[in-house]
Amino acid sequence: MTRMRLERDCLGEMEIPDEHYYGIQTHRMVKVSGAAGYPVIAYPDMHRALFQIKKACAKANAEIGAMDQAVADAIVAACDRLMAEDFSAEFPLDMWQGGGYTCVNMNVNEVIGNMANEIVTGHKGCEVVHPNTHVNMAQSTNDTIPSATHLAIAPRLDLIIARVEELQKSFEAKAIEFKDVVKVGRTCWQDALPLTLGQEFGGYASLMKRLAVKLRALRPGCFELIMGGSAIGTGLGAASGYMDAFYRHISADLNEEVRPMDDIFDGFQNGDFFVTVSGVIKEVATSLSKICKDLRLMSSGPRAGFMEIGLPALSPGSSIMPGKINPTVPEMVIQIAHQVVGNDVAIAMAYDEGELDLNVWDATFFKCLFESMQLVGEELLILRRDCVDGITANVERCRYEAESSLALSTVVAATQGYPLGVKVAHYAEAKGLTVKEAVLEMGLMTQEEADEMLDPMLLVDPERMAAAIAAWKAKKGLC
Repeated sequence: MTRMRLERDCLGEMEIPDEHYYGIQTHRMVKVSGAAGYPVIAYPDMHRALFQIKKACAKANAEIGAMDQAVADAIVAACDRLMAEDFSAEFPLDMWQGGGYTCVNMNVNEVIGNMANEIVTGHKGCEVVHPNTHVNMAQSTNDTIPSATHLAIAPRLDLIIARVEELQKSFEAKAIEFKDVVKVGRTCWQDALPLTLGQEFGGYASLMKRLAVKLRALRPGCFELIMGGSAIGTGLGAASGYMDAFYRHISADLNEEVRPMDDIFDGFQNGDFFVTVSGVIKEVATSLSKICKDLRLMSSGPRAGFMEIGLPALSPGSSIMPGKINPTVPEMVIQIAHQVVGNDVAIAMAYDEGELDLNVWDATFFKCLFESMQLVGEELLILRRDCVDGITANVERCRYEAESSLALSTVVAATQGYPLGVKVAHYAEAKGLTVKEAVLEMGLMTQEEADEMLDPMLLVDPERMAAAIAAWKAKKGLC
């Protein structure tokens, strides 16, 4: 038979299975949880940040004489244990909750309190360490949850930054590998001037470098907290010296410069930092999606598409068509962008819905932002490892398209005037010729001149092309 213990709160008393460290308030909320079907701790970042905050608070309160040292030591030991071992089952609350995640804060307070009480007395309970009186001393849900969310973002950002930079290196490697693979450019889905596949991949690498800079710029904001503000920013319940001690201890524990926001009341009222972070995460997601749309187009075929590159074959692409292979990784990345953009809209709405002295829509901020960061962090790894690193070039196909583009008539326009360039383009189109074949039939260039001036590889090098055009004009007396 399950052993029970009796706990009390402001609504009454209740028997709790003694095997659990969580208490009466958590037990009440579990009964009305479950809308999402998965718990807050599915993204464990906030809970870890809450353990760090509670640990620093206990140290600070003991230092200033507001808490008995033995009680503080037990709380610190409980927090250390929770960060070292897996106690996920003790945090069963569903992702979607009202009340500004008060229940999440109390779930953490109860688990720490019972574990700390067990350390002191040998059993769970609150006669020595109380979840509200001690674990939550000088705190409120209103300052701990937003502060924990700030802290929780930092390790996610660090992972995403590292993986963006790894993808950057992969694109840079492909840019070098494909530097001599000339292909037709495309604008508005129409043939344009040539460029190299390496130049395209170099552009992707540059984008990753720029995104890493933007992501890194967000990091300092993760360590600007509103701890010490308590319920609405006034700090009621905190003893003198608490804030200074807290920020000193949390900074030492995290080895980061953690500091209070310039205006604590601003921090209570406004969740704009979450909007900012979400916006950059959305930028990463949509940038990857744009690249993957390019990869889908360039790899389309293998007989009736662009056929410029090959993507790694990961699985059969049809249950009925033998040999069909789908661009599964790029399509996954595109779908993730759809979700991240939706999450970004929800976060913007949650910020907009904040009113007066507190924004209570912590569940929306947390669920949507950490889902986006989870998805983007993992897709970066998968995209690099299972797609980009294995891309191959169809050199012959790329060269054929570059040489066939009517946009090569731009060379004629640059050397002999735009109207003649138009005539060449129309002539080549009407006769089914390449531009090189057209200028030869029209007697506008010799074979040697056409081979030089209409070589697609010349057109991808601005300096060489400018020199060639200048030499042509000088030779023809057109300067």
